[in-house]
Amino acid sequence: MSLDLRVPMGLMFTLVGAILSVFGIATRGSVIYEASLGINANFWWGLVLLAFGLTMFILGRRSQARLAKLRPEPVDETRSRLGH
Repeated sequence: MSLDLRVPMGLMFTLVGAILSVFGIATRGSVIYEASLGINANFWWGLVLLAFGLTMFILGRRSQARLAKLRPEPVDETRSRLGH
């Protein structure tokens, strides 16, 4: 079994992006965004991380599915020894 690193990395970024987006939604209109000219950086960067994580996860899963189709079936050695 080979694990594509994009799968766990995608899950991690998706989780962090979702948490950051929810935090940005929960704190919209807050005083903490005055330093960033009123831009809700938590929400927007959460969406960026969420999109990146989902992209990595989908690409990793597609790669694993493609490799699974290319793998040859295991040979039954008992049958090959008997000449069948």
